[in-house]
Amino acid sequence: MTVFAKIVAGELPCNKIYEDEYILAFHDINPDYKVHALVIPKSGHLEGIQDAQMSDKELLGHLMSKIPLIAEKLGVDKTGYRVVTNNGPDSHQEVPHIHFHILGGESLRGL
Repeated sequence: MTVFAKIVAGELPCNKIYEDEYILAFHDINPDYKVHALVIPKSGHLEGIQDAQMSDKELLGHLMSKIPLIAEKLGVDKTGYRVVTNNGPDSHQEVPHIHFHILGGESLRGL
């Protein structure tokens, strides 16, 4: 069971930002930016973006459509933010459960 599955199951705490029946958003415990949140599907069947199938389009569409609301709750909707997903070991994906990072609260230079 991944750390994200344990968070979804209530076995580990998180600093929750948003939750509905399909997704959960929470603050990263080791933030790289002033604002660093994670958005995950509650279903853990997708380890990474490479696992996404057409049958996942509603779940992933729902997740992506909620990111602007989560960004608003984080206070970065007006100043800008970056949405990133890491896929596989060379991308530094640490948890094999598809997730999206919302990064902001400062100027985001680089990639």
